[in-house]
Amino acid sequence: MSTVLPGTDRVPGATGSLLRSALRQVATTVLVLGVVVLLWIAALRVWDVSPYVGKTPAEVWTSLFGDADSAELRAEIWGLLQQTLVDAAVGFAAGMLTAIVLAAVVVRYRLLEGAVMPVAVVLQTVPLIALAPILILLVGRGYAVVALMSAIVVLFPALVNIVAGLRSVTPQMRDLVLVYGGSPSTVLLKVGFPSALPALFASVRIAVPGALTGALLAEWLAIGKGIGYAVVSAANRSQNTRVWALVVAITLTALLLYLVAQLLETAVLSRFGRAAVRR
Repeated sequence: MSTVLPGTDRVPGATGSLLRSALRQVATTVLVLGVVVLLWIAALRVWDVSPYVGKTPAEVWTSLFGDADSAELRAEIWGLLQQTLVDAAVGFAAGMLTAIVLAAVVVRYRLLEGAVMPVAVVLQTVPLIALAPILILLVGRGYAVVALMSAIVVLFPALVNIVAGLRSVTPQMRDLVLVYGGSPSTVLLKVGFPSALPALFASVRIAVPGALTGALLAEWLAIGKGIGYAVVSAANRSQNTRVWALVVAITLTALLLYLVAQLLETAVLSRFGRAAVRR
């Protein structure tokens, strides 16, 4: 029978299990990166892409680290990446906070589900490139439009996941809180959100690349900054090596942020004694 260390609520071996899980996630990310590189090389060969257009991983590496102007290129990409990360963070925060609030409202007041969910579905199904001109007219070209465009990408999958998580509360748990004088809102806060932690972190993992996608689109269509605009600008000037370098930079960033979200999920769920609901 498992024993608990004095002064803690942790089971012996939990730290080791957490470390093994983290190492497994890091190894999986490295494996995925290796597969992506192999598919990249294979695609260029299978489709016989012109060397002028399609750059190999070795060529991108050389442009970033082996040319005379590599340091200048890396500095430029880092500056653009910082802008894109800020834009994505704004959209991520806006989308996740909106999803959490709407999920709580939908679960607490079921009559409002018919009003909230159709709007979320419409925002998800209408192409963002078609909504962009309207959003720009409404809020201008500042961080408000970045927040809106990224939040639209993030909102619907996060909302669906969190609603499902909040509704995972069993009738027995709900009745227990009500018997002890709690209200339905207490059930939601004290039982619903802890029960929804796996779904919440699943939403975070989905939202991370979604927020980056929304930020890139907003930069291209609205604000003219960051990697989203730089990629289009470089492609228009036929600076193909620079395009590939920018795409590699944002792809690696997305993989790294996804890994960070996984590690945070593992740590938090381990602390609460929950097993992560995985793919």
